[in-house]
Parts: sequence; C-alpha cells; structure tokens
Amino acid sequence: MNSEQHMAAGMPVTPPHPVIPLSVETPVHTAIRRRPEPATGLDTPYRIVEIFETLQGEGFNTGMPSVFIRFGKCNLACPWCDTDYNRFGTMTLGDILAKVRTFSARNVIITGGEPTIQPHLERLLDSLKAEGHFLAIETNGLKPVPPQIDYIATSPKRLYQQAYQKRHIKFAHEVRIVVDGDVRDFCAQIEDSIQADRYYLSPCEVDGRMNMLETITQLGQLNQRPGRPRWQLSIQTHKLAGIE
Repeated sequence: MNSEQHMAAGMPVTPPHPVIPLSVETPVHTAIRRRPEPATGLDTPYRIVEIFETLQGEGFNTGMPSVFIRFGKCNLACPWCDTDYNRFGTMTLGDILAKVRTFSARNVIITGGEPTIQPHLERLLDSLKAEGHFLAIETNGLKPVPPQIDYIATSPKRLYQQAYQKRHIKFAHEVRIVVDGDVRDFCAQIEDSIQADRYYLSPCEVDGRMNMLETITQLGQLNQRPGRPRWQLSIQTHKLAGIE
C-alpha cells in the first residue's frame, strides 16, 4: 500500500524501509557522484514522523483542536525528550496537504524534532496559509522562525544554556521551560533575552513519572522576585488524558 493509500485509509504514514541519513550519498557509479535535482512544487520532500489531529495538550492553547505536523531530526539531543525524531519517513508537499485536508481542525502546529531546520519549510507554510490555516510552531528557539507563523511557542533547553547566550529568537507568544534540574538562573536568562506574552514551567517526565513537586517549588520561587515576569504551570494534559 503506497502513502496515498495509507492516507485514504486513515492510516499513519511510516517509512517502509530504514531511513538513510541525509548526510550519506549513494553514488550511482563509484567514479561519479551526482547532485539531486532541486525539488519543486508538490513533489518537494519532507522528513515526517507523523501527522495527526488531536487537542493541544499544553501551554496557553490547551484544549484547542489542532493538526500536528511532526518533523524528523533535531539540532539538540535532550536525554528526556519524548519524541523519537530520528524515526521518520518522507512525504511530499502534495502528500502532506492531502493528509491535512482529511482533518477538520484549522489550527496547524508545526513541531518536531526541530521544525526550523527543515529544508523547504517556508514552501509548506505558504501552501498551508493559502488553504486558510492558522499556523503555530513549537521550536527550541535557536533558529529564526519563518514569517508565515501566527503563534510561536518556544521551549529553550537548560542543557544548552551556553548556546542561548550566543543566538536565539527575540520574541515568542509563550516560553515553556522543562524543569530538568534547577532552571531558575536559566529562566532569568531567558526572561532577559526572549520577550514573551507568557512564561511557563513544565514538569520533566522520566520513566513515566513527572517531577511535579520540584516544578511547583521552583515556580513559587520564581514568582517571589519583585519586578520580574510571572511564571505559570503547564502540564502535558494529553498524557494525563491518555490521548496522543
């Protein structure tokens, strides 16, 4: 069954064979290495982990019906990450648009992995915009966000604190920081470098358990500082509800 038949049947698209890393070239002849022709239009390929419709489970828009487009690959490697972003298949722009059209939600969340490192991302965003979708992105905030995005949720990572001293986005509608240790100094750094409408702390889940007490403790300490932004609690409610 090909990818179009999978989509018509409502089945997730998964790669039929192991994915070859993009850095590996497979020459047709040992003496000749050919560059692939640049993709255009609906044949443009994308690294896709999954596309599905559900409710947004965290942050300000919790409970909003949304279509998630999850990309493969990330420029970070957080040990507690709950996404297997290295298991992905290839879908063309046409395949993605056809899949998204099968859902009723108009809010599309671009996530990963890290979506800002994806080739041809703006081509996909232009196409989704043309079909009337509201576009949100979930990003680690180290690379610029395309202008087509309507709502930016960024989750800076404490383990890469030095990287955020060198480069980062300047604005987000919401900041979410996972409490994978003492994040208070990192939160102060992010407050000073990323202007946001809302700041959230999220518990870190390890082996199915969330460090809720530690998260609430640090949340209270952050909110005792005079003249600083107020932090709120964001829980991955979709996991508590047992939905994707």
